[in-house]
Amino acid sequence: MKRYIVAMSGASGAPYALSVMEELLRQGHEVHVIVTEAAWRVLLEEHDWEVVKREQNFIERFGHLSGELVYHPIRDIGASIASGSFQVDGMVVVPCTMGTLAKIASGISSNLLERAADVMIKERYPLILVPRETPLSPIHLENMLKLSRLGVQIVPPMPGFYHRPSSLDEMVRFVSGKILDQLRVAHQLYKRWEGGK
Repeated sequence: MKRYIVAMSGASGAPYALSVMEELLRQGHEVHVIVTEAAWRVLLEEHDWEVVKREQNFIERFGHLSGELVYHPIRDIGASIASGSFQVDGMVVVPCTMGTLAKIASGISSNLLERAADVMIKERYPLILVPRETPLSPIHLENMLKLSRLGVQIVPPMPGFYHRPSSLDEMVRFVSGKILDQLRVAHQLYKRWEGGK
């Protein structure tokens, strides 16, 4: 069993995060979850989740899986994952707003998500950001370049079509599979390219 952090900030794209969590938990890993206030609004809009029953939403969605889910309130700066002494195998921010990305790039730690990301960078643990914005401004691009030079993986949610997806779920699984590839987590979420005909 490995230990991962999956954080959600307030951009559209909650299905990607839930797909990543589901696969990690299905494989029996320990998944620490952080959700910003804006991301709760996205979960309401995209999945009709009751934002007043926060942890319960995750238990109802993933409680049947073999992994361990640990939910952390966004303001819990004293959480285990806020410390560099708490070892993890990687962190994903999916979806990642440009505001969250900018704060991470600037070393600002005003909440648990930002602090955990700061820990990943300083401890040199894998950190993957999945930015959800278009078009991208020069500020966005400069922040992403700065983070990339620090070893942060930037994985925009760009589904491929060579495997001819027939549903929205297949497109989501393609992107979440690409995210898991960066964590070096084996999976079968999408069909890999094996050469032309």
